Amino acid sequence: MDPRDPAVPGLLRGGRLSVTGRIVTASNATLYCDIEADGARANCVYKPMRGERPLWDFPDGTLADREYASYLLAEAFAGQDLDPIIPPTVLREGPFGPGMVQLWIDTEDENDLVDVCAPDEVPDGWLTVLRARDAMGDPAVLVHADRPELQRMAVLDVLINNADRKAGHLLAGVDGGVYGVDHGICLHEEIKLRTVLWGWVGQRLPSELRERVRAVRALLDDGLCSSLAPHLTKRELRALRDRVDLLLARPRFPEPTGHGPAIPWPAF
Repeated sequence: MDPRDPAVPGLLRGGRLSVTGRIVTASNATLYCDIEADGARANCVYKPMRGERPLWDFPDGTLADREYASYLLAEAFAGQDLDPIIPPTVLREGPFGPGMVQLWIDTEDENDLVDVCAPDEVPDGWLTVLRARDAMGDPAVLVHADRPELQRMAVLDVLINNADRKAGHLLAGVDGGVYGVDHGICLHEEIKLRTVLWGWVGQRLPSELRERVRAVRALLDDGLCSSLAPHLTKRELRALRDRVDLLLARPRFPEPTGHGPAIPWPAF
């Protein structure tokens, strides 16, 4: 089902969920489902809260709320002009209790967004994130494409303070869109940005993205905070405002802080 279809949110909220599989590589319970209502059908991911694994630095039982809050911010950031950045996402009851339900995105066989390769095999126009050595001791580089969709994702990750932007959390959809998934460990009050999208460090944000950030700041003062409040603490909301204000004051892609890892592990 097309993520842009206006019927998708209603289907996700009210459709009948049928669990058909489980994504076993996920850290938390992540169930693949069919969803159906009034003749409309789609596939989705259902993450019940009871299946969330406790984390030392995030409060227990909050990951589904963080996924939904990240979606609300992504929608505010994209506005009416951009394609969805995060697939349509809702909070609802399911077969194993309340949780996050998100539209499934069919992806291309080849993910041409992020890669690890030899230094002399970097695709034309791609950006280097880090240099390292592989298991055999040979030089290798982590690189990603220089695409507007990834720039938007990188800025959104700054706003939501994404602590886990792995390459595998970037989806190249068969519809040509680029989507981000797995936003359970976002929106912490402390800076925890860990991402594979560091290729633009220090560069000034394009004017379009500066306007997107300004729009988010205005919406925070015009009801968005009220929508986020049931899902985040007051301190997390203040930290969100501070991150937006800082990015507006210094509209450049940030550098790693040097406190803690800058790239999630594993990176893919």
